Amino acid sequence: MTHHTIDVDGLTFAYPDGTAALAGVSFHVSHGESIAVVGANGAGKSTLLMHLTGLLTPQAGAVRIGDIPVMRETLPEIRRSVGMVFQDPDDQLFMPSVYEDVAFGPMNLGLPEEDIISRVDDALARVDALKLKGRPPHRLSGGEKRAVSIATVLAMCPKVLVMDEPSSNLDPKARRRLIEILESFEHTKIIATHDLDLALDLCERTIVMRGGMVAADGPTQKLFRDGVLLDESGLERPLSMQGCPVCGASA
Repeated sequence: MTHHTIDVDGLTFAYPDGTAALAGVSFHVSHGESIAVVGANGAGKSTLLMHLTGLLTPQAGAVRIGDIPVMRETLPEIRRSVGMVFQDPDDQLFMPSVYEDVAFGPMNLGLPEEDIISRVDDALARVDALKLKGRPPHRLSGGEKRAVSIATVLAMCPKVLVMDEPSSNLDPKARRRLIEILESFEHTKIIATHDLDLALDLCERTIVMRGGMVAADGPTQKLFRDGVLLDESGLERPLSMQGCPVCGASA
C-alpha cells in the first residue's frame, strides 16, 4: 500500500446478545492524520477499533486500509500495516520475557535473526524500555507494561497505529512519556480515549461517538469547546479547557 488511508463506510455491528454497537459509522482518514475517537462507555469506540484490525467482521458496511478491504482473506496483509495496542497490556504480553514478547511479531514474519534483534532493540529504545529486555512482563509496573506493549507493535513497523485507552491507569510521569512516544510516531494514529486532555495534546481531529454513531467529526479544539455536544455525549471538557475552580477565570 502506498497511501495508508482508512475508509469506514456504513459500518454496522451488533453482538450475539443483540446489543447494537455500531449503526452506520462512516468516515475517512488521510495518511498521517492523528485522530481521537471519544465517547461515553458503550458508545462503540472499542468495537470500531476491532473492525480496523479485522478482529471483528462487519455485519454491514465496509472498512478499507489503503486500497485493501479488511476481510478474512486480507488479514495477514492488513496486520502487517495496522498495529493495535489494547486497553489492557496484559492482553498483549504473554511471553516469558520482554524480549520474546517484542520479538514475537517479527519472528512470525519470518525475518532473519539479526533483523529481529535489531527491530526489538529499536522498538524498546523508542519507548525508553531497552533496560527491561530481559525482565518477565508480570514483574513490570503499569507504565512499563504500557511501554512494552507499544514496543510489540512498533517492532512490526506499522503504518497505522490503533490504540484503545492508552493512558488508562498511568501515573502522570508515565502518561507524559506516553504522549512523547506517540508524538514521535510519524504515521497515521487512531486513539480511542476518555482522556480528552491527551486527545487535545495529540490529535488535531476528533470523532465523537454516541450510541454507535458518529455524533460529530471535526477539529478537536472546536468540538471540545461545544458544551452541548460534550454533555449530550456523556463527556466533559478537558481539564486544560475548564475554568479555574478558585478564581473562576476561563481557560
